[in-house]
Amino acid sequence: MPVVDAHSHIYPAKIASKASDAVGDFYHVDMAAPVASSEALLAACEGTPITHHIVHSVATSPGQVETINTFIADQCFMHPEFIGFATMHQDYADVEGEIDRAIQLGLKGVKIHPDTQMVNMDDPRLMRLYEVIEGRLPIVIHTGDYRYDYSHPRRLQRILRTFPRLKVDAAHFGGWSIFDYALEYLENENCFVDTSSALEFLGPRRTVELVRAYGPDRVMFGSDFPMWSPASEYRMLAAMPFTPEEFEAITWKSAMRFIGEES
Repeated sequence: MPVVDAHSHIYPAKIASKASDAVGDFYHVDMAAPVASSEALLAACEGTPITHHIVHSVATSPGQVETINTFIADQCFMHPEFIGFATMHQDYADVEGEIDRAIQLGLKGVKIHPDTQMVNMDDPRLMRLYEVIEGRLPIVIHTGDYRYDYSHPRRLQRILRTFPRLKVDAAHFGGWSIFDYALEYLENENCFVDTSSALEFLGPRRTVELVRAYGPDRVMFGSDFPMWSPASEYRMLAAMPFTPEEFEAITWKSAMRFIGEES
C-alpha cells in the first residue's frame, strides 16, 4: 500500500541549507532537516512506509518562477517517487504561458505561500492564476497564520466560491495556528486539507476530531519537510485512533484524488 507525503519542500543543493534556515527564521523554529534537498528528504524517509512525495518550492520573486519549475521537473525525472508542483508569483507576467510550460514539464499542480510571498490569496493577480488552472491543475495554498492576514481562511472561502471547480489543498488543516477559524470557514466548502505542521500543535484528540469534521476523504498526510521529520510525523499519525479506512484515506487515497489519480 502506498503512503503519500502530500506536503514537502525541496530546493537546489546550492541553496538548500539557506532555504531551510530561512523557513526556520520565518517560523521561529529549529528545523528537523538543516538542508532542504531531495537527497535529504529521501534520507529522512528511510525505514518508513512513505513511498511518494508531493514536492514544491516557493518563488519569492517573479524571476525565480521558471528556474524553480524547471528544477522541480528535473527532480521528478530523477526521482519517480516525486510528484512535482509548480510555483507561481503574483507579479509573474505570463501566467498562462508558464502554466502551459509546467504541464508540458510534467508537473501535476501548483503551490503558493501568500505569507512569504506577501500577497492576499484573493488578490486579483492570484485570482487570475486560479482562473487559468481551474479544472486543469490542483493547487496547494498555505493557509493560516495568526501573525498575518494574507492567508486567512475567509479569503480561501471567497476563492472556492468564485472558482467552484478549483481543486485546493488548504494546507495545515486549513489554517496554521488558527485551526478553529479554519473549520468555521472551510468545513462545508469544496476543498482538501493536509496535516502538515499541525499534529504536534493539535495532539491526537483534536486531530481525530478535525479529520472527522472535514471527512477523511478530504484530509491528506503531509510532513512539511524540512520543518518536520516525515518519519516522526508519520509515526505520530499512525499512533492515533483512526479506523483502517480512515487511515488509508489520509495516507494515500485522498492524495490520489487530489492529483487526479482516482483510487
